This record gives sequence, C-alpha cells and structure tokens, in this order.
Amino acid sequence: MSRRNAEGSTGVTTAAVFGEVLKHFREATGLTQEALAAQIPCDRSHVARVEAGTRVPTDTFAKSCDELLGTGGVLLRLWGRIDWYPQVEHPDWFRRRAEMDAVAVSLREYQERVIPGLLQTEDYARALFSRLVSGDELEERVRARLSRQQRLWAEAGPLYVVVLDESCLRNIVAGHAVMRDQCAHLLDVGRRPNVRIQVAPSDRIGLVRPSGSMSLIRLPGGHEWVYSESLDRGHFNDDPAVFSRHSQTYDVLRADALSAPESAALISDLMERYEHHGQARTQRGELDQEQPQRRQRRKLRRGGPRIPRHRSRPRQQEP
Repeated sequence: MSRRNAEGSTGVTTAAVFGEVLKHFREATGLTQEALAAQIPCDRSHVARVEAGTRVPTDTFAKSCDELLGTGGVLLRLWGRIDWYPQVEHPDWFRRRAEMDAVAVSLREYQERVIPGLLQTEDYARALFSRLVSGDELEERVRARLSRQQRLWAEAGPLYVVVLDESCLRNIVAGHAVMRDQCAHLLDVGRRPNVRIQVAPSDRIGLVRPSGSMSLIRLPGGHEWVYSESLDRGHFNDDPAVFSRHSQTYDVLRADALSAPESAALISDLMERYEHHGQARTQRGELDQEQPQRRQRRKLRRGGPRIPRHRSRPRQQEP
C-alpha cells in the first residue's frame, strides 16, 4: 500500500484510516453496519469492506455517511486526501509504478497514442478502462486513477513534464465530445507552475522520438529510474548509464518539440475542431430526425381522406 512521505504531501492517509474513522463515527451513533447500509442505501458487506480498508468507496458514499452520522463533513474531506490507486487490484509491476509516483520529486514522460493516466479526464479514463472491465470494478479503477492525480495538483506537487506525441491528441477515444473536454483539461493543467505539456508534432522532420512511451522518475534522495511498458508488463531500470542515455534523448526531444505555448495553441485548435465536429454531428442528427417527420407529414397529407371540393354549377340562361 502506498503511503505519502512527510516531505511532499499531506500526511499518511490510507484506505485503512478512512475505514477506522467511519467505524468510529458509526459506533458513536449506535448504528450497526446493517443499519447504516439500509439508510445509505447499500449492502452491509459494502460498509464492512470499506471499514476494513478493502473497498474503494465513492465520494457520494462518504457524503452520505457524513450526513447520516453527523460528522460535519470529515469523511468527505478525508476521502479527498486519500490516494485510492493502490487499493485497486493491478499487476504487481504497475503497483510499484504507482508507489513511485506517490513520492516522486520529478517526473518526465514521453507518451504516444493515448493521453497519460496522470492527465486523463474522468470520461477519457472510463472509456479506456471499459475495454477491460465493467460494473463496480470499472468505477473503482476510474476513481483510483483520478485520486492518483491529486498529488500533482497540490501546491507542493512534484515537477511534471510531459511530451505528447501528436497521435495522443488525434487518436479519438469515446467520441469528439470526450476529446474536446480532454483537450480543455490539458490546457487547464498546463497552466500550473509545476506542470509543462509539450507536443511532438507528427509532421516535423528530423524529430528523434524514443522507441516507445517512457518515464524518467526521480525519487527522494536522488534515486533515478527509467520506466517503460510492453504489452503486458512494466520495465524498471535504475542503471545510471541507461538513465543518462534516455535522459539525453528526452532532453533533445523536448528542445526540438513545440514549446509549451506553441503546444497549447495546437491543443486549443484541436479542441475547437472537436467541438465544431460535435456540433455539426448534432445538427446532422437533428436534420436526420426532422426529415423522416417531414416525409411522414407529406405521406399523411397524401394518404388522408379526400374531401370533394365544392364547385358552383353554371347558371342556365333563360329561354
């Protein structure tokens, strides 16, 4: 289980602590797990697992418990401070990476094809996870991924520099509306003092990219790691020579890529295109719905009962 260190964080707050606090307030009010579950409502087993620290609760669950137990919002505030990511089942290698992120002093990344997890919106993350899982497990993974981002947005967050291959922005995930919001999110977080987002354009000749996505992680005490992923596993290497070689490749890439302001302009342009495309599709959808209605109205008019038109008979002339 990942624990935040005293240097760059807000103290030790884990799922187990959340469970203990919930149990304390529940017992103080004289409610059993079953009675609390009936009022939320949810299964008693869900309350039991949250109290045991083995279940990832939702913010709605925390808020409901606050209201029912009269805690003054303690549980919801605590929920927002917890890194839930290690609570979700992941391969051991990715759990190790998440633990590194929780204490990293700096993180430099190169990413291709998809937006990195630390920068994903909720809808974007849900669309990716839905390819693998569904139901409660899907929602747990989404909440855990979002909570993993919290340390970046803190005032004392680590330095986070990311170079996105342009394919990350053009690979449409879950539709144009989701991509529009994802671009807007990148523009927003890119304004933070500890975050820099740059784009490696696809049409720039001579741009030397790494052979795949990678991360350069610096931990407290100066320990440095290179992290990369293959199809079904993660790879860690702390050989100083290997780190130095990849670090040089990364620095050259950053220098040759678009600057942060230039990258923001490109992202903004793509965001507007996604928004315009979404509006155009909405208009086409409305037109597609309107045309059958028009045809139906014309059909009704043609197929309705024919009412004979009254015609005046010509007056006969007197003999």
